[in-house]
Amino acid sequence: MKKILLFALLVFSVAQLWAQDELVEITAKQSKEDRNFRIPLIGEEAPSFTAQSTNGIINFPGDYGKKWKILFSHPQDFTPVCSSEILELANLQGEFDKLGVKLVVVSTDPVETHTEWKKALEGLDYKGRPNAKIKFPLVDDDKLVVAKKYGMIHSSTNTTRDVRGVFIIDPNDKISAIFFYPMRVGRNTDELLRIVTALQVTAKGGVATPVDWRAGNDLLVPVPPKVDPSTKVVPDGYYQLAWFMWYKKSDVK
Repeated sequence: MKKILLFALLVFSVAQLWAQDELVEITAKQSKEDRNFRIPLIGEEAPSFTAQSTNGIINFPGDYGKKWKILFSHPQDFTPVCSSEILELANLQGEFDKLGVKLVVVSTDPVETHTEWKKALEGLDYKGRPNAKIKFPLVDDDKLVVAKKYGMIHSSTNTTRDVRGVFIIDPNDKISAIFFYPMRVGRNTDELLRIVTALQVTAKGGVATPVDWRAGNDLLVPVPPKVDPSTKVVPDGYYQLAWFMWYKKSDVK
């Protein structure tokens, strides 16, 4: 009888260990899955969120309707690189308005710190310009909700150093372009204006932009125009460098 009890106790103990190992394995797997913060890809829906900001509560991207939108993220307030970027965005607000683009800035500090940062930035004399008012919202992402939804937190760490992404979102709330920058390298706001302009031009269809394209430059034609084989006369407004490189002349003079 004693041997039977000892054997039963041994079986029970082994079963408990197996159950614990299985639970640990399941928990580890779930934890790994929970930390799979993937970056939304071009063509996918922009992840939505509701958050406090310096402009009150915002629902992104829903509050901005059929507008182009740029989500611009920061790992921390009062950092020098990020501060220079906010000041430059503020200076270019009029240019973005002309393109119908709404700016939304996310930072991983609470909204109270954002308010102090905004106040400090608006009081700076930057590049000899008049002090700029920051009209776009600075969004509270203290809990890293937005950073995780947009894949800016790596699965192996909670560090916010990679919250340096820029997401350009079209009027249908689809991701159109993605940029990521290291902490010590400031972003190029002229490039943001350039690429939004290019996206808007190419969204109409029938054209593409060549390398280093700027507004007013000639455009590439993915599908060449029809040419009369007997005359080989190129239609007005077009020219070619090779059979595989056709251009459409810009309408802008």
